[in-house]
Amino acid sequence: MTPAFDEITPHPESLDADDELELIHERAYIVRAYRKGDDVLVLRGSVRDQKPPGLYLAEDPDPLTIHHMIVDLHVQVPSLEIVAAEVVFEVHPHTICPTIAENYRGLIGLSIARGFINRVREMYGGPRGCSHTTALLQAMAPVAIQSMWSFQMRQAQQSGAGAQSPFSSPEGRERSLTMNLNTCHVWAEDGEQIRTIREGGQPEVPVWIQQRFAQLGLDPEEWRNRG
Repeated sequence: MTPAFDEITPHPESLDADDELELIHERAYIVRAYRKGDDVLVLRGSVRDQKPPGLYLAEDPDPLTIHHMIVDLHVQVPSLEIVAAEVVFEVHPHTICPTIAENYRGLIGLSIARGFINRVREMYGGPRGCSHTTALLQAMAPVAIQSMWSFQMRQAQQSGAGAQSPFSSPEGRERSLTMNLNTCHVWAEDGEQIRTIREGGQPEVPVWIQQRFAQLGLDPEEWRNRG
């Protein structure tokens, strides 16, 4: 199968070898998180739909973008309150599409933490918003939570404390519990990981830490107490 889209995401090798498959559509989500100073997290999200070359116009040699929406959110840390929001319609099918962009300023003042996804559905689901932008927002919220560990580790590095595991202090453990409780089966409130942490223990060292430390000839257990 010949790749038909810009290479935002690779195609599985198992599919590339199947000549009967014809790629007809691709949707890509990208979310990037930036630290701005000591108390602001900036999220930029993008959703893009593309059609392959030649599908709509036989003589067209390039992928055809049919939707491309961008969302910028500024999030206060540690409250996780959204303090600025902007939506840009780069590519859209109808001239009226961008008129809904201003409505998303209603996100300002909301917390991007738990409950945000349901609130977004209530405020912008169906005819109350743009379906692509609303779907992108739902993808961005978990990134904000995931990024907080990196945010805190960078702060520690710049303060001279060094990069530390989020579980290296009682405060860090409590923040991690608050952010992650019941977000998935690993963090189930009645699960082994939560029980271990609440008893003062340490969770499993992440697999990606184990692998990278092994590649560097380091002991993965050092990750818990680096500083």
